[in-house]
Amino acid sequence: MNTSQTLIATRLRQDIVSMHGYAIQDSTGMVKLDAMENPHRLGAALQAELGQRLGALALNRYPDSRVNDLRKALAAYAEMPEGFEIMLGNGSDELISLLAMAVDLPPDQNLGGKTPVILAPEPGFVMYGMSARFQGLHYVGVPLTADFELDEAAMLAAIATHQPAIIYIAYPNNPTANLWNDDTIARIIALQAAQNGLVVMDEAYQPFASRSWIDKIRQSPEKHPHVLLMRTMSKFGLAGVRIGYMMGPKALIDEVDKLRPPYNISVLNYECALFAIEHQEVFRLQALEIQEQRAIVIKALSGLPGLRHWPSDANMILARVPDAQKTFDGMKAQSVLVKNVSKLHPLLANCLRLTVGTPAENRQMLQALHNSL
Repeated sequence: MNTSQTLIATRLRQDIVSMHGYAIQDSTGMVKLDAMENPHRLGAALQAELGQRLGALALNRYPDSRVNDLRKALAAYAEMPEGFEIMLGNGSDELISLLAMAVDLPPDQNLGGKTPVILAPEPGFVMYGMSARFQGLHYVGVPLTADFELDEAAMLAAIATHQPAIIYIAYPNNPTANLWNDDTIARIIALQAAQNGLVVMDEAYQPFASRSWIDKIRQSPEKHPHVLLMRTMSKFGLAGVRIGYMMGPKALIDEVDKLRPPYNISVLNYECALFAIEHQEVFRLQALEIQEQRAIVIKALSGLPGLRHWPSDANMILARVPDAQKTFDGMKAQSVLVKNVSKLHPLLANCLRLTVGTPAENRQMLQALHNSL
């Protein structure tokens, strides 16, 4: 055994060694429809304007109070409820990690000496479970129904049994793209309040969704003192900029914000984000076009033999095909890259996740899919 292997075997956490890292597919030369990105780039005039702005930044200095201008702009854009505060993360991933750190406690004697639990419906966003395991917490995934709806009885039973520190509710969900029943979510939130736990409503795909939980919070703030609402600018159109933000009651956000690394948002990141908010109408129109294209793709999918798809409130569509690997490989051979999610969870058997792209990309994707079935 060489030195590196000895170090790995003796000094690194073996639960981490046994895990798989987050895999990113090589998309060189592909029509890239695997990662739920906004397919639209800035126009030439906006590119030039942003380039001048970024070029004038003091890159020799650490980020300054300008980052607070972004916090205020995002709070105004999201119409943040009264009494809430906002914190920024390097993407939602960092916020999820910080939340796991916030509950990374010694075994809680009030819970019979058990390690804190993070709970989420499955299949769902893989970072909920990964961040919990990275912090040495227990992660409990509660399977959805066969139609990817919340299993209310199973969720409520799991909450009563495990008394989770945090419950994640993706609204809409990834990779299934659907919005779950609001009454079921309300009962989950109420039960979690009764046992003094947090609920995080993850609205990463809010620009494409027909509803937002923020309206429920405004209507009944007294029912949501333990609820945080998380969003990202990735689906807004800035996946490469890495800006996530989380809103919640000020007392809660102030505590979690203590864990945020200093200067976690670079000067380039926050200036790009401010620029985008100033031109939010451009991105709003892009989101509308993506929703229109989503409807066109869904209609086309309905005519493909042997394929089943589910409703979508996001910029992706979940589809089940007879042989996911064969179809994925066939589409990739035609230079179209989608996501084969069939091995992520038993409920996703033979499922592909299709990102909605531009009209031309969608036509190419549909043709490749038809050819590969």
